[in-house]
Amino acid sequence: MMPETLGGLAAVAGLLGLCVGSFLNVVVHRLPKMMEREWAAQCAELCGENPPDAAALSLSKPRSRCPSCGHQITALENIPLLSYLLILKGKCSCCGVRISPRYPIVEALTGLISAYAAWHFGPTWQTVGALLLIWALIALSGIDLDTQLLPDSITLPLLWFGLAFNLWAAYCDLPSAVIGAMAGYLALWSVFWLFKLATGKEGMGYGDFKLLAALGAWLGWQMLPAIILLSSIVGAAVGITLIVVARHGRNIPIPFGPYLAAAGVIALFWGQQITRTYLGMIG
Repeated sequence: MMPETLGGLAAVAGLLGLCVGSFLNVVVHRLPKMMEREWAAQCAELCGENPPDAAALSLSKPRSRCPSCGHQITALENIPLLSYLLILKGKCSCCGVRISPRYPIVEALTGLISAYAAWHFGPTWQTVGALLLIWALIALSGIDLDTQLLPDSITLPLLWFGLAFNLWAAYCDLPSAVIGAMAGYLALWSVFWLFKLATGKEGMGYGDFKLLAALGAWLGWQMLPAIILLSSIVGAAVGITLIVVARHGRNIPIPFGPYLAAAGVIALFWGQQITRTYLGMIG
């Protein structure tokens, strides 16, 4: 395909990614709160009590507001990247409280990776699947960083979508995808129980099992060693840095989901080259 055509496709995907990144910020902020409300309602029902009163909350309602003063965000203030950098300049237009830089970072990251996915895979169903996978991984990473949760409402559909795309061998053959889903879950499940039997503590959450299973369903069992190795190296490096530099307590848990997600994106684009290099090194 001509570079000009790929460039146009990448530009469109990048703009789409910016808009989706804005929505992912909403998902990261609201989905855990929606889950907490659902759990509170279920607990009240089990206890024979009325569910706690709370304003309606979903991914679409109410409209975005400033968490400090309640100012409703206007359409002009909600343009990805541009509003934060040029219009709001990082502060609420009403109360002047600083807005977290995470919002434009998520938008920019989503846009850049989306553009690269379109450039890498071209006008194929692989691009569509890669975008869905990338967007889900970014949302999961943000939620895990904030709450140390990896919601089933994202990880489980992600697993099934991976199997569905590989019905037509988009990223690997279907048997490899099915084995990847099973092996991904069992790999971290085994580590979890070995660690718990050895120390009496839980070293990770069940969401990590499901996320690795989903990555196995998308990329096949052949990519799992590279994903586990990459995520472990990055996770260990970040963990040691936090302990040494930021005085992060060793007993304070560190979310593993973002490292699995980052390793999954790397494996999506360069997994085969990494695997060939690794196999070549070990003969």
